[in-house]
Amino acid sequence: MGEAEIRRVTAETEIALKLDLEGGPVRCDSGCGFLDHMLTLFAAHAGFGLELTCRGDSQVDYHHSTEDIGICLGRAFAQALGDKAGITRYGDILLPMDEALILCAVDISGRGGCYFELPVPAQKVGDFDTELGEEFFRAFARESGVTLHLRKLAGTNSHHILEGAFKAFGRSLAKAAAPDGRNTGKIPSTKGVLA
Repeated sequence: MGEAEIRRVTAETEIALKLDLEGGPVRCDSGCGFLDHMLTLFAAHAGFGLELTCRGDSQVDYHHSTEDIGICLGRAFAQALGDKAGITRYGDILLPMDEALILCAVDISGRGGCYFELPVPAQKVGDFDTELGEEFFRAFARESGVTLHLRKLAGTNSHHILEGAFKAFGRSLAKAAAPDGRNTGKIPSTKGVLA
């Protein structure tokens, strides 16, 4: 597993992101405290190194920053995986976060898709619009080529639900990206390609 650096500059955001699938420092400065907290949890539970700075149009809201960070992280993940030879490909977890219970399953299939059933009771946690969680995960899935299922099985606290989702996502993605000793150097598909 490798690392990748992504820079993305638009009229709405300026992002610099470094991802290391082998680990490393975790420093997130997205301009939104709650999003930094979620990204830090994601990286810590995945065991990934993640260094991120984002300057976005937060005077509007955090929509563009959140979606564009998902885009950059998805691109970095795909780049860091390379040809995907020898990876496990699938990862899943049923993760409890106090009263919240989150199911996450991923397939590094090359065919990005986000199947998201994660209702969050509150419209905001701090100054973060909770609906932006879905925007982040959709952007990541599309850009990385990962099929992602996220589902809330229980939960009433909005912070716990989102925290459980980011932790579950990190752990599932790490499992899927991990080397599979049974298939060293092989693409984990009978088609011979993940696309």
